[in-house]
Amino acid sequence: MADEVEVISAQVLAGVPHGFLGRQGGVSQGVIAGLNIGHGAEDDADAIAENRRRAVEAVLPGAELATVYQVHSPDVVEVRKPWPHDERPRADAMVSERPGLLLGVVTADCAPVLLADVEAGVVGAAHAGWRGATAGVTDQAIAAMISLGAKIERIAAAIGPSIAKASYEVDVEFADRILAEDPDNERFLGEGPAGKSHFDLEAYIVARLAAAGIRRIEATGLDTYQLEDRYYSYRRAIHRIEPTYGRQLSLIGLAS
Repeated sequence: MADEVEVISAQVLAGVPHGFLGRQGGVSQGVIAGLNIGHGAEDDADAIAENRRRAVEAVLPGAELATVYQVHSPDVVEVRKPWPHDERPRADAMVSERPGLLLGVVTADCAPVLLADVEAGVVGAAHAGWRGATAGVTDQAIAAMISLGAKIERIAAAIGPSIAKASYEVDVEFADRILAEDPDNERFLGEGPAGKSHFDLEAYIVARLAAAGIRRIEATGLDTYQLEDRYYSYRRAIHRIEPTYGRQLSLIGLAS
């Protein structure tokens, strides 16, 4: 893999330390070669620690990294300081107003969503797979930011690399479930080349953010499934019957 950590930034979050990272620039080897930061990938613990160190240094040098135990929920927690690894709360979104702290979201096809109100000095990060997204994880993150002093009209949001509609085939049960939630969700479904439904997770999250009142939204449009050299993908690994899969990190914080 390339030696330099690749950091994708969003214009709507200009002035806020943040970045969507991929697999480039890390020390992990084998099928998860690169910047794997997931402990569930059966990777060497020292490699994961070094990869996480490199990720932090690429976005906000010297910052502390806070992560949660992600469970595909709509739950959000306020972060004042990082938790020990084995004491992380079960949640899928974080908010903070503490400088020198990076909120880290772990993904491997799900969408990372980074949010900030620069004037209030409040940031948020959400892990939004289809379960969390449809359950309202971004809505809950926004509400938690507002409780810390953010204003809805000032919050900007960016959606990082995730599985794209062209790569996201879903079954009939999924399509029926999301249409039962709201018939208007048909706009996020489309027929793929095999005649089966495909779901546009990124577009769904954009619409959800807009419905919540977010005015400035940016989406990277990068497909984790297709861009093998740049991103890890759970679904790609499953299709290839690989023994494990890596995870990438998305970060946002406030400078001291």
